Amino acid sequence: MPIIKSAKKALRVSFRKKSVNDRRKGTLKDSIKKVEKLVKAGKKAEAEKLLSATYQAIDKAAKKGVIKKNNASRKKSRMAKLVK
Repeated sequence: MPIIKSAKKALRVSFRKKSVNDRRKGTLKDSIKKVEKLVKAGKKAEAEKLLSATYQAIDKAAKKGVIKKNNASRKKSRMAKLVK
């Protein structure tokens, strides 16, 4: 545990950032799983409707630094390939 006042504050800030990042990553994973589930069930039309929301979640996560740019690109590519 930190002793210095600034280190305590830095720890609080990092916990806050971690919770926001975890929430964003959870949203990302949930949206990807929904699309995969719909495709597996044979409902490609519904999966295509959710694809744009999934892209948005992926792009937002990449923009905020939760995942890296190439990781986002790879996820989007795989989602498009899955739905087609």
